[in-house]
Amino acid sequence: MNCALRIVYMGTPDFAVEPLKKLLDSGYNVVGVVTMPDKAIGRHHDTLQPSPVKKFYMEQHLDEKGVRLLQPEKLKDEAFLEELRSLQADLQIVVAFRMLPEVVWGMPPMGTFNLHTALLPQYRGAAPMNWAIINGDKETGVTTFFLDHDIDTGRIIMQDRTPIHETDNVEDIHDRLMMMGSDLVLKTVRAIEEGTATSVPQEQFITDEPLRHAPKIFKETCQIDWKAGMAYVYNFVRGLSPYPAAWSTLVTPDGKRQDVKIYKTHKETTGQQTNEVGSVITDGKTLKVAVEDGFIVIDELQVAGKKRMAVADYLRGARIPDGSCFE
Repeated sequence: MNCALRIVYMGTPDFAVEPLKKLLDSGYNVVGVVTMPDKAIGRHHDTLQPSPVKKFYMEQHLDEKGVRLLQPEKLKDEAFLEELRSLQADLQIVVAFRMLPEVVWGMPPMGTFNLHTALLPQYRGAAPMNWAIINGDKETGVTTFFLDHDIDTGRIIMQDRTPIHETDNVEDIHDRLMMMGSDLVLKTVRAIEEGTATSVPQEQFITDEPLRHAPKIFKETCQIDWKAGMAYVYNFVRGLSPYPAAWSTLVTPDGKRQDVKIYKTHKETTGQQTNEVGSVITDGKTLKVAVEDGFIVIDELQVAGKKRMAVADYLRGARIPDGSCFE
């Protein structure tokens, strides 16, 4: 049992549950879990929904095992800071949480490290998995690094790599990196505990390849640019599938407009393209969209008020008039 090292773990979504589970299963002494406050949901915002990390905490009865749960509204709140100090953590671990102020990340004597879902210094930012796929990368990975003053710029401790396959979407990469990241968190903790961990400035990882960033994704970010070409549109769709999902507006000849989420496509190369970019071609069973260098064939979509479905199922109950287009 690894009872000497006192760890505070910080995380919120599903992605952060698996590393916490692995630490506990490996016998590490997690003395505190920090997660987001419960979220108000429902029509009247009268129901509180705990984060996945809190759900795991409650399901595992960690309170009965002496693990403290903290859900601060503000990370600089003195009451929270005092409670955090009282845990006397040697090390803090952050997985998919929030930007921490120095008063928090600088608290433990062994430091605070973060798990990032990219091969830093590439893809600093909020959405690295999405942007790696959107940009057509063939490889991604996970990085552990010590937190510093600027976001995602701290000294790198360890990295692990995995290929991005041609058919991977962001859900595939999410699940793969979640398991890889859990293993890397455990390896990093062991190295820190044993005193064998080394950390390297990110500048030593910079090559001639331009640095790519991973800004937060908003609804407008997800609108498809059909003029960008077949490869880009294909990667764009899978880089946002299943969430938040790429979308485009279908416009019929009579001026009706409908936003459509697109989850899965494949490429059809034709060489010379004579159809106008964005124009829709359908035979009642298949649906494809003209791009400069061929067609993007839509396999799965969702229209407002309907569930996600295969295109063949959608076309059984919907007719798309000739001359329709995506804009």
